[in-house]
Amino acid sequence: MKKTSENLLLIFTRNPELGKCKTRLAATIGDKTALDIYNFLLDHTVKVTKDLPVDKKVYYSEEIWEEDVWDPTLFSKELQQGIDLGERMHNAFKAGFKQGYKKICIIGSDMFDIAQEDLSQAFESLNTHEYVVGPAEDGGYYLLGMTAVNKTLFQDKAWGTGNVLKDTLANLKDQLYSLMDERNDVDLYEDIQDIAAFQPFLKSINK
Repeated sequence: MKKTSENLLLIFTRNPELGKCKTRLAATIGDKTALDIYNFLLDHTVKVTKDLPVDKKVYYSEEIWEEDVWDPTLFSKELQQGIDLGERMHNAFKAGFKQGYKKICIIGSDMFDIAQEDLSQAFESLNTHEYVVGPAEDGGYYLLGMTAVNKTLFQDKAWGTGNVLKDTLANLKDQLYSLMDERNDVDLYEDIQDIAAFQPFLKSINK
């Protein structure tokens, strides 16, 4: 897809396949309900990103799907490259800056607690900061943005643990960065049990 903006949003996603996504959530609610919830989150991510006036690339975990929720006229489609999450994200940022983008942000596709306004604010922050970070309640981050690639942010991190945010901010201690509001991402049953939007999925398992 042709470059139309100085700004790029990277969306990292897992292919929504039974037993292969939201595995920690599935441990409590079962594979089928976890997949239903993940598809619901994918739809939500499409909704909050499709009208954002930036270029958008969806990076798939396993294989590129031509027919799915990501409209190819709005989202370019790429395959993640690398042995771990850090290397995959680094390669995606590196490719974006090589294409000439000036501001790049990355998100996952499993955030319910995010709106288009949050994404607009992140890109806005990069007008006056080198980096922007969206802290997640579990000690990770739900968004990372920068104006130039920084390899150290993607190295020596225990991905999926509660130390990722702390270690990332330690890398940025001498840099000009902006912190967004803390948000709740969806990994465990406890993350969704009290949120109204998820109750239809949980009816069958709630006693």
